[in-house]
Amino acid sequence: MSKILIVSDSHGSTELLDAIKAKHASEVDQMIHCGDSELSEDNESISGFTSVKGNCDFYGDFPEEALVEVDGYKILVVHGHLYSVKSSLLSLSYRAEEAGANIVCFGHSHLLGAEKIQDVLFINPGSIRLPRGRHERTYVILELKDGKADLRVYDFDLGEMGSLTQEFSVSK
Repeated sequence: MSKILIVSDSHGSTELLDAIKAKHASEVDQMIHCGDSELSEDNESISGFTSVKGNCDFYGDFPEEALVEVDGYKILVVHGHLYSVKSSLLSLSYRAEEAGANIVCFGHSHLLGAEKIQDVLFINPGSIRLPRGRHERTYVILELKDGKADLRVYDFDLGEMGSLTQEFSVSK
């Protein structure tokens, strides 16, 4: 069993990242930031996160994508702007297939969502600073256990909002 904290689009807020790390770092095995942190990679607030470059990341030297392996699952991390995720997940699904990813974490649209396309789980944790389509500043903790993905959605201000467990099964 592994727990992965997934955030995106913090847009310069070290306070939000520090608070989320303080609350969850001891309970998760991995932390992912899907870009637009607007921080440099040596900033203490982004340390400990596997981070990628977003379209607003001008200060750091983050990679465009990262491939993380957790318990035999391959997790592709991108921001999403290079794959036009605001209009479709098609390009990103092709990239996931090329990378052999089971799970894709992305941001850019600031819209919370999870979707399974073929055998790949796509997760957008929303934005912890500038949400769109809702007022909650969201992030996700993904728990992988026995081939199931349990997605727990959190509002920064109010805590856990809910869980989707039976919705997704992920194969290695």
